[in-house]
Amino acid sequence: MERPYFLGLLAETYQKGGNAEAGLCVLADALLVARKNGLHVWEAELYRLQGALLQIRAIPDTQEADTAYHQALAIARQQQAKSLELRAAMSLTRLWQQQGKRAAARELLAPIYSWFTEGFDTADLQDAKTLLEALT
Repeated sequence: MERPYFLGLLAETYQKGGNAEAGLCVLADALLVARKNGLHVWEAELYRLQGALLQIRAIPDTQEADTAYHQALAIARQQQAKSLELRAAMSLTRLWQQQGKRAAARELLAPIYSWFTEGFDTADLQDAKTLLEALT
């Protein structure tokens, strides 16, 4: 039941090690298992990781990364998973920031960040605050 989660952790390890292709193979397996068994709990995070891995390929695929991040956002919103939505939004915001789409990036992230009323000492919310400050 937890296989997609652990495969996601393995894919994240490949990402940190710069091995995009191995990470993408692991994620393909994780997404297949999730769909086959109806285990959608980590699906948003898996798509977010897919976007991150697509960005670090030898030839980055930013269009597919953008698509993966949007998929992650849609799933997180459908599941009302605010923390996963924040993570997906930060990833998409960073991509857009690199592409010079600063206003759109801020418009995406600011309202999501404003939903949170606690937990501001967590790494994700601290990163989001720093990212928002960089976009002003």
